[in-house]
Amino acid sequence: MVPIQMVDLKRQYLKIKPQVDAAMAEVLNNAAFINGAPVQQFTTALQEYLGVKHVIPCANGTDALQIAMMALGLEPGDEVITPSFTFIATAEVIALLQLKPVFVDVDPKTFCLDPVLVEKAITAKTKAIVPVHLYGHSADMEPIMDISRRYNIPVIEDNAQAIGGNYTFKDGTVKKVGAIGQIGCTSFFPSKNLGCYGDGGALFTNDDALAAQIRMVANHGQSARYYHDVVGVNSRLDTLQAVVLNIKLPLLDEYIKARRAVADAYDAAFAGIPQITTPFRAANSYHVYHQYTLQLNGIDRNALQQFLQERQIPAMIYYPVPAHQQKMFTQFGGNNFNLPITNDLTTKVISLPIHTEMDQDQLQHIIDSVHSFINQNSK
Repeated sequence: MVPIQMVDLKRQYLKIKPQVDAAMAEVLNNAAFINGAPVQQFTTALQEYLGVKHVIPCANGTDALQIAMMALGLEPGDEVITPSFTFIATAEVIALLQLKPVFVDVDPKTFCLDPVLVEKAITAKTKAIVPVHLYGHSADMEPIMDISRRYNIPVIEDNAQAIGGNYTFKDGTVKKVGAIGQIGCTSFFPSKNLGCYGDGGALFTNDDALAAQIRMVANHGQSARYYHDVVGVNSRLDTLQAVVLNIKLPLLDEYIKARRAVADAYDAAFAGIPQITTPFRAANSYHVYHQYTLQLNGIDRNALQQFLQERQIPAMIYYPVPAHQQKMFTQFGGNNFNLPITNDLTTKVISLPIHTEMDQDQLQHIIDSVHSFINQNSK
């Protein structure tokens, strides 16, 4: 059996190796390493895929979030509502810009922001809402966008883990996640569902003026060459990364289908086991399974992780310490936030391997191993 990885990037690469190698060789031969033609080609293709007017590529997903907040003109002391149950980058950029993170609890099923609690957290200082589409499941965007309209507060979607996912509104309208709020942000980190071979990211918007501001912020605040209107950053997608993304984007739906097939097998295998809660799939969200994350009930998580490791099965905990409990947020009163669901989830979640190249032998070995642990540790 091929060794099991959380994400098997090597085997994925081998399937597209001729195209990738040829495209990279062309970049090297042309020496157009910055803003080469493949960057614009990818930008146009991603706009069409997402159904948005503007895609602005950048250097990484963290930069995308920072640029979004800078482009909206947020000022020190402004409050930004966001979940604590997420990768640290979401809240880190809020603190970096001297804004105030306001951590809100998540829905216990979807792990995404609870819209009811979002509205309760709004104050006169609230200037942005940042829902995270965690593990590949969409946040409940219809009520969040309703809140956005009623309070005139922009929404920045953190779509680093759910590109390719869909959200269905009550009237039947279907939109790609990341293309619903005023700004969407994503990462092309190699392990993402749409990943390059280094760092990369992008922002999405349907607002022409906002797109112009984002482009300016991402390019040293320039309105024209050597004319700097605002304080900006230097953040761009390299041509070498763009060629990889150009090859992978047409395969994204196929990649998602493969991930969902693995998730289906896991769901069936673990159904009816009271010690395990499999990932929830809301009817209005097309889950793309960046991670397949279980909730454990009455099981020693560390013991399960060690048991799997001994059988050469990696299993990861995303995320063991929520943002509000991190030392870096002490200055913002992190420990004062009452987030019982977040605190509970961080003690229960564990993610199993899921990727586009997983074969039946690997999948069965993982399933059998989890069952074996449960049987050995059931009272």
